[in-house]
Amino acid sequence: MEFSQDDFDRLLLFEHTRKTAEANYAANPLDADNLTKWGGALLELSQFQSVSDSKNMIKDAVEKLEEALTINPTKHDALWCIGNAHTSQAFLTPDRDEAQVYFDKAQECFQKALDEDPGNELYHKSLEVAAKAPGFHSEIHKHGTSQQSAGSSGGGATAASNPKSSKKKSSDLKYDIFGWVILAVGIVAWVGMTKSHVPPPPSR
Repeated sequence: MEFSQDDFDRLLLFEHTRKTAEANYAANPLDADNLTKWGGALLELSQFQSVSDSKNMIKDAVEKLEEALTINPTKHDALWCIGNAHTSQAFLTPDRDEAQVYFDKAQECFQKALDEDPGNELYHKSLEVAAKAPGFHSEIHKHGTSQQSAGSSGGGATAASNPKSSKKKSSDLKYDIFGWVILAVGIVAWVGMTKSHVPPPPSR
């Protein structure tokens, strides 16, 4: 995968956030805000990894976020981040039933975040998107499977002589999945930001 300049900038930003959070944790392990930033940074960085590394990084992110919740159980932004982590895990899991477990956990986290901060539009939208996510999961994995079977049945000799093609297809599938997750989270974040930064109506 080739990184755009924006991707590269995001990668640097979140790597810096991760390192800063790690250093702050050494000084104060009971800072729930710092743990939430650390978990969020790991979650963002996971998008730039291979599938197996990505899964491990998401697990690390969930551990940090859960640690933040042991310090402050009502920390809604940590709950929201865990919801995103479970959504990412679900999309990286081809098995539908296994993925559904993650989707259910994500919905539960988004609902808890909303219960803690009922006026938060971002959490409302996340809950709406989470309800639709299993359908997108089926589509994405069906699309990926049909591409792989078409590649293996349509060109046996080509697939055998070019082992990179199947690897490329699986990495394309991963980026399709993350693309959807990033898009969903991006839309939700954008909606949240526009709602919170609406200019006041002009005075007459």
